Amino acid sequence: MIRNETSCIRVSDTGICPKCKSKEIVKNGFTKNKKQQFICKSCNSRFIDFYSYKAYNLWVNKRIIQFTKEGLGIRSTARILKISTTTLLKRIIAIAKKIPNQIIYKHRIYEVDEMRTFIKNKEKPVWIVYALERNTRQVVNFTIGRRTKRTLQYVTNTLLLSNPKTIFTDKLIHYKSLLNETIHNIKPFGTNYIERKNLSLRTHLKRLNRKTICFSKSFIMLQCVLRIYFWG
Repeated sequence: MIRNETSCIRVSDTGICPKCKSKEIVKNGFTKNKKQQFICKSCNSRFIDFYSYKAYNLWVNKRIIQFTKEGLGIRSTARILKISTTTLLKRIIAIAKKIPNQIIYKHRIYEVDEMRTFIKNKEKPVWIVYALERNTRQVVNFTIGRRTKRTLQYVTNTLLLSNPKTIFTDKLIHYKSLLNETIHNIKPFGTNYIERKNLSLRTHLKRLNRKTICFSKSFIMLQCVLRIYFWG
């Protein structure tokens, strides 16, 4: 049976420092979780009465995926799950690594678009470039980087390997040199589905909202959150 909390022997019961085994310990205030803190006069070590760890529960990863898709921030998710933000960040990265890449089927119709955002500093924008399969509305690939040909090529090259029927894009000039005229299409309203996906992304993920105090602090975290949102 899974308990709600794991704990070691309470220091208040033993009266012994867990590091040097000295009995010269005194109380030293409380933590944010209202646990008694102690300090050892012999080795100057600080410790709390008992430690608990709730992130081991089987349902935690499912909740992290659910809350990430619903747009909850890191601190909000950590407060609800009653785990530390450090543990949550590590879990998000671990969950994202286990999510496999999507299968790109042959002879399909795709839409490709870019979404502007930033990491840490608004003066240094980055773009989320991704491809959407038109019939299923499923995101099949994405990347994050500057709005350059190299960044776009990471997505377009994977689509070209699948011998697509058509790839719809906007009128960004870089696409002309990356895609063959026979499959490349820039007609008006050709990217309606992926433009609607852009709106959903900005609505569901606070870090992508245009006017918000939420933002991504690292490239890895933005990449992991998108991976969970698209394929988790």
